[in-house]
Formats: sequence, C-alpha cells, structure tokens
Amino acid sequence: MDELREIEAIKQLKYRYMRCLDQKRWDELAECLTADVVTAYGGGKYAFEGREAVMRFLSEAMAAPSFLSSHRVHHPEITLDGETSARGIWALEDTVVDPVRRFVLHGAAFYEDEYVKADGRWRIRRTGYQRTFEFVESFDQRPGLTLTAGWPPAGG
Repeated sequence: MDELREIEAIKQLKYRYMRCLDQKRWDELAECLTADVVTAYGGGKYAFEGREAVMRFLSEAMAAPSFLSSHRVHHPEITLDGETSARGIWALEDTVVDPVRRFVLHGAAFYEDEYVKADGRWRIRRTGYQRTFEFVESFDQRPGLTLTAGWPPAGG
C-alpha cells in the first residue's frame, strides 16, 4: 500500500505540473521542480538547467494571454527506485493555439522524468520529452498542414 501511495503522489505531481503550465501559474509550477532541475524538451532542442532557467523559458514562451495550450499526460509507467527516488514515463498529447502568430500545433510525445522526495514531498528533478509527431496548421493556409517533427528520423 505504501508503494501505491507514493506512486499516486507522483501522479498528482505530474498532473499539477501540467495544469499549472496550461493555466500559467508560474509560482505553483516552480514548486513542482527541484532547484537543480534539468529539462530537455523536444528531444533536447530546448534544454535548461536549474529552476530559474526553466521557469524563465516557460514563462517567456507561454506568457502571452493569446497563447493557449492544452497538455494532457496519461499511461504513466512509474518505477520507485527507493524511498526518495523514482522514474516515470508518460504519454503526452498537446495542442497549442496562437492566434497572434496564426497557428495551431498538435503533437504527441513521451516524457521521461526523474523524481526526488525531500521533506515529505515529491518534486521533479529531471524532465523532458521526445516527440513521436508534431504538426502545425496555419490559420492562413488550407489544408495548411506542416510536419515539424517526427519519430524517426526528425527526432525531437
């Protein structure tokens, strides 16, 4: 039962991370991360070290009120490596709508995470994803489908 409680706590952490990302709740999102977090979004295309660098990237990239996003994770595969460390793989489906830049992005990926528990609380120590696909539809083109990433060989 203790292992199931820990796995559920990690699930809640990841869900909170995604919710705060889409709702632009930067302070709450920062609390999901360790101070020394390392990220590699898009197969490493957007890689950062440290909570401040990650939060600066996310908040600057997504801050505009017109920038709309939906990140959904599911199918978690969580492995407890001990009482204070764990790993997880998550399927991601995301959509970004940016009417200012006139595009809609649709994508799928797999997140790979590392978690650490300190002071009774799980946090993300390492996170990133590798795209399985991504495409962008332009508001100005019909059908307007542009493949911008794929697996393999475009990677990321």
